[in-house]
Amino acid sequence: MRFEQLKQFLALGSLRHFRQAAEKTNISTSALTRSIQTLEEEVGHQLVSRSTRSVILTKEGEVFLRFCQNTLDEYARTKQLLDKLSGKSENRVVIGYTSSASSIVPMSCGQFMAQHPEVKIEMQLQDQQELHSRLKRGEIDIFVSEENACLGGSDIHLPDQLVLFASRNHPLAHKASVTLHDLDAYPLFGCFSQSQHVQSMIKEAADVLRKGNGLRLGSLEEVIKAVTNGQSIAIGGIEHTNAINNHDDLICLQASDEAHSRLIVKTQEQLEQQQHIIQLLDVIEQVASARHLSA
Repeated sequence: MRFEQLKQFLALGSLRHFRQAAEKTNISTSALTRSIQTLEEEVGHQLVSRSTRSVILTKEGEVFLRFCQNTLDEYARTKQLLDKLSGKSENRVVIGYTSSASSIVPMSCGQFMAQHPEVKIEMQLQDQQELHSRLKRGEIDIFVSEENACLGGSDIHLPDQLVLFASRNHPLAHKASVTLHDLDAYPLFGCFSQSQHVQSMIKEAADVLRKGNGLRLGSLEEVIKAVTNGQSIAIGGIEHTNAINNHDDLICLQASDEAHSRLIVKTQEQLEQQQHIIQLLDVIEQVASARHLSA
């Protein structure tokens, strides 16, 4: 049993979807299937109940999922302690960031490394949920995300790379702009994107729209069918814009644009405030301030 297998099972248990879990762990779907089968043979129990539409963990699978999480957490803490004792971690920083912070982190790290070439920085672009888990496990030192701080709790703002749409017969179709409260009553679909960057943005946008847990993903054709046959709303990438605009039964929804953004920066609780960490955080704050973001 290898740590990679535990990470793969953890991804499957989190996403409950073989293809998405395979993409998240950078292996093929068939390789992930073989990995799970090998785990089941090693532990002597069925861990996953498979169907054509979903992945359900068995009772044994739920127990094994907690084992995977606890084991990986303990491994990360131990490795961090060993690195600290040997001095390997003193001049190395792992910074994780979401796609919404992609205009902040690379620029900040570039400025910092130009002044401090002796410090090694590893940047990891992941979705918010994954980064929170990695921060907890000690796999990253700093977490950075740009989030929408909605005025009055009702305004929304989507990146330019995303489009919100619905049927022309939808109750919200003729509103000049829609708010979070307007969207509460309607299920949300998301279009699969060929770009992992856009796919991450769609998932983050679903969280902003307070529908992260209920987001249903599908191909553009599947999403259009669902939207035109009901009162669902959907979100797609910029690559889908032409198809949506040219579809007679669809209309793009205009989100209210009074929201402002703020930068969320977190560090490990057990992370000592070494001088280079403090300096990097200062640079991130300076770059954010230049973009008129509050941290």
